[in-house]
Amino acid sequence: MAICNSPVSVATSSSSPHADSDLDFSIRKRFGGKGKAVADSSPETETAAAVLEAEKSVGEVGSGGDRVESGSQVVRNGENGVTEVAAKFAYRPCAPAHRKVKESPLSSDAIFRQSHAGLFNLCIVVLVAVNSRLIIENLMKYGWLIRAGFWFSSKSLRDWPLFMCCLTLPIFPLAAFVVEKLAQQKYISEPVVVSLHIIITTAAVLFPVLVILRCDSAVLSGVTLMLFACIVWLKLVSFAHTNYDMRAVAKLIDKGDDLSTSLNMDYPYDVNFKSLAYFMVAPTLCYQPSYPRSTCIRKGWVFRQFVKLAIFTGVMGFIIEQYINPIVQNSQHPLKGNFFYALERVLKLSVPNLYVWLCMFYCFFHLWLNILAELLRFGDREFYKDWWNAKTVEEYWRMWNMPVHKWMVRHLYFPCLRNGISKGVSVVIAFVISAIFHELCIAVPCHMFKLWAFIGIMFQVPLVLVTNYLQNKFRNSMVGNMIFWLFFSILGQPMCVLLYYHDLMNRKETTDSSL
Repeated sequence: MAICNSPVSVATSSSSPHADSDLDFSIRKRFGGKGKAVADSSPETETAAAVLEAEKSVGEVGSGGDRVESGSQVVRNGENGVTEVAAKFAYRPCAPAHRKVKESPLSSDAIFRQSHAGLFNLCIVVLVAVNSRLIIENLMKYGWLIRAGFWFSSKSLRDWPLFMCCLTLPIFPLAAFVVEKLAQQKYISEPVVVSLHIIITTAAVLFPVLVILRCDSAVLSGVTLMLFACIVWLKLVSFAHTNYDMRAVAKLIDKGDDLSTSLNMDYPYDVNFKSLAYFMVAPTLCYQPSYPRSTCIRKGWVFRQFVKLAIFTGVMGFIIEQYINPIVQNSQHPLKGNFFYALERVLKLSVPNLYVWLCMFYCFFHLWLNILAELLRFGDREFYKDWWNAKTVEEYWRMWNMPVHKWMVRHLYFPCLRNGISKGVSVVIAFVISAIFHELCIAVPCHMFKLWAFIGIMFQVPLVLVTNYLQNKFRNSMVGNMIFWLFFSILGQPMCVLLYYHDLMNRKETTDSSL
């Protein structure tokens, strides 16, 4: 309509004594794009146009500042050129109520263009209400199941060899530093440097393994020591590999090749003990002589994160003792009993296991790593990405543990590609290394090698292929995301918990009977 493009105000005020006549005159005007008045031979047509325009300005609130002033008779549209029409024309029965083709908010074409914040809040409220009822019901039915010795008991004193072993782990970084210092001074050749690093890194893992296997320690203590040992191994490999590559780059630069610009290196080749010491305690697995640093330490923020860490650790302990332990103890071996009974146990265990896993992720990857980064003023705090939105299993493994992912890409995946290995084989090699370390961290503390963790990680390879195929076929992010949650969190983890628990109980029964 010409009236909606007019920069000139067409207005009326009910307080004017000539309101009706002025209104009739203003409605009988049409304005062109340049503000030129054009008389319309049909007053009824122009009146209808004003009605439609007023109704449009009222019906599409939010586009360009449209609003209706309550208690007045003015409808305003626009910010610069204002079009004012008497409100008594805005809601006439003859005005059309439907003007555009529109979808329902929950239809398949419009559902992802809508905000679902309210439904998200509803889910949170329902989740809190349902779980509160379940907690109350559990306490009324079974009572308080948390043992007094859950956190510490007299049996924990048997783990002192593991504690002493943990204190000796810094010997291996010190040995690696000596080797690199000798290499920098060119006292030893490159093959000798590589051989010494292989010996040091291997000993950093085998020594804790031997200590755990020779001691009758608690499983949790063994898992903790193995995690520390694996972290030390990954850091030592990165330290050795990075310095090896920096020596190679330095040699090329000495020959006249300018690689510093293409490599984007902000630091020269130098073996510094202070850099190594900082790297060994920093929340990263990739060595470099210097890191981006924050300006200060926020002490109040650190205190709040410690409070959250204590709270969520307590929540994990409560769920494990109050829910997971009774479910596992009242179950059978999932591969030896009735299939439907085993499935029921797995599904019943899946919800509390998922809560514990999410709390573990939040405590370690968000709270603890950020606390450590804040205390060390470590600047790069991308410890994880939005893995919960992963459309494929491959995306999940790239986003949920960024320190390990960066290590894999930097020291395993691209070196394989540079040596002529295909991408598919390089990915499989990365999963094999990950599966070995998962098995070590679980099997060694349990004193048994059933390879359940290894098989579980390697099972991710066909899941990567399936979810990638479904993503390319349906172009729908929901399909792969649901498959990831189903196989990884609902079925996979509870199944591994049951398998390791019953195999561990069978081992203890066999050991006790032999004694």
